[in-house]
Amino acid sequence: MDFIIDATLKAVKHLYNTDITPADVSLQQTRKEFEGQLTIVTFPFTKLSRKSPEQTGADIGEYLKENVKEVAGYNVIKGFLNISIADSYWLEQFYTNVLGANYNEVKPNGTKVMVEYSSPNTNKPLHLGHIRNNLLGYSVAQILTAGGYEVIKANLVNDRGIHICKSMLAWQKFGNGETPESSGLKGDHLVGKYYVIFDKEYKKQINELKAAGQTEEEAKKNAPLIVEAQQMLQKWEAGDKEVISLWETMNSWVYAGFEKTYNSLGVDFDKYYYESNTYLLGKDIVEEGLASGVFFQKEDGSVWIDLTADGLDQKLVRRGDGTSVYITQDMGTAQLKYDDYQVDQSIYVVGNEQDYHFKVLFLILEKLGKSWAKGLYHLSYGMVDLPSGKMKSREGTVVDADDLIAEMEATAKEQTEALGKVDGFSEEEKSELYHTIGMGALKYFLLKVEPKKRLLFDPNESIDFQGHTGPFIQYTHARICSVVGRAEVNIDDEIDAELFGVERDLIILLTQYRDMIQQAAKDYNPAAVANYVYELAKAFNKFYHEKSILQADTKEQMQFRLQLAKASAAVIKAGMKLLGIEVPERM
Repeated sequence: MDFIIDATLKAVKHLYNTDITPADVSLQQTRKEFEGQLTIVTFPFTKLSRKSPEQTGADIGEYLKENVKEVAGYNVIKGFLNISIADSYWLEQFYTNVLGANYNEVKPNGTKVMVEYSSPNTNKPLHLGHIRNNLLGYSVAQILTAGGYEVIKANLVNDRGIHICKSMLAWQKFGNGETPESSGLKGDHLVGKYYVIFDKEYKKQINELKAAGQTEEEAKKNAPLIVEAQQMLQKWEAGDKEVISLWETMNSWVYAGFEKTYNSLGVDFDKYYYESNTYLLGKDIVEEGLASGVFFQKEDGSVWIDLTADGLDQKLVRRGDGTSVYITQDMGTAQLKYDDYQVDQSIYVVGNEQDYHFKVLFLILEKLGKSWAKGLYHLSYGMVDLPSGKMKSREGTVVDADDLIAEMEATAKEQTEALGKVDGFSEEEKSELYHTIGMGALKYFLLKVEPKKRLLFDPNESIDFQGHTGPFIQYTHARICSVVGRAEVNIDDEIDAELFGVERDLIILLTQYRDMIQQAAKDYNPAAVANYVYELAKAFNKFYHEKSILQADTKEQMQFRLQLAKASAAVIKAGMKLLGIEVPERM
């Protein structure tokens, strides 16, 4: 709507002989209770006009109506000038920018972005928290791609450390050679089972040592299992062939299990980084920081950075014995990622419990003079809770991702069959539909909320064909496909239609799609896409209930409404795809 801003500048110059800038014009969408589509705030111009806000609005409104062919009328409410844009403008936008062949195409903007998400540990299966992480990361990557960015989807896998050795040692001691094939368990669940066994046996040993007179701290340190796990880690770091072989075997089980979960979630990656390859990185950056005076060394040989002047604290970056801490390898991995791809922006999708860590990491890299550090961003998100008693978890503490996916499919089946929406479907089609609806419900519910907010996920509430849900939008798409499928739609014919309110509202929403994508990409915010698609689905349903499509008064009117329906389906499908959600053509 730049033409309205330009015309307002001319109006102020003509009426009040004063030059203003585009930044001086506050343009917003007209509130639904008033007539018009665009509103100009007139209060700032009263000092130029020396008139009331209402009279100033009337002056500018009259000028626009007389001089801008797209302006059909105006009304003034206090200090707000509401402008009605001519139907001819909306029709032109519809045929050129909505039904046009290049509507979904966007020119590359030359910005390269890495989105790092998932980041699982290889000692246990993915859980509900991982689901939000994966869905956020994948959706942000999709939105950025749609916005013209070149995107690399990365996964940094935590595949080493004491927690991995715990699963390995427990399997060695208690596993009797059990494999995914012999047990019928997914590989990640099998390895997770032994992580739980380690914990139980370790606690037994702690209690025995405490009963023998040791303090809790001594017992935790001296328990034979933890001592053996630490020895195993030392052997792994020394390259012991037997330990490395077991590590590779058990990790391969986990990766096969993860891949099945990723496929069910519909997420993927372009690049995998493994901490087993990156944990030694960053030591050269520590030396670099010492040489430049950014870091300092204490008497025990440990290396630190003092961030107190920045409102933070002193941060250890290398231990006195020369070994790395977590932030050391994070510095090294950040450098590696930049060296690999020369990205302009690097987004870390990580829970909000790591807010402080990333604040420190990014600040350190900036102080080290890394030119790319300004492009680092932590996409922080809140926890996901379930209503108490809704689902039991395998370990009793966290909700397993595979269990939740199965629960969603079962709930989708139950509710879809209760509504009688699968008559005429084969068993295979039903199974596919239940997965599509279940995953659509899960993804939409988690993505419609701003990432930073903690949320309560209720599986039953998420599968509601009438609410603010994925299935409501999916059902709207299927409804449109059903209508359009019963008639011939010629989208090449431009029809000079008379627009009714619901039709105009639908066109206006459709024309906002591209701008919405650009804003969502800028904000890394799938919730903006989710809520836009919901508003579009609602607007279509209102149109569908108020205006007959196939029984329209004239053939031209029917064609125009079919064009509107087809465009709505296309934009709903495109928007849902950015959330990683499929929309069925019938349900």
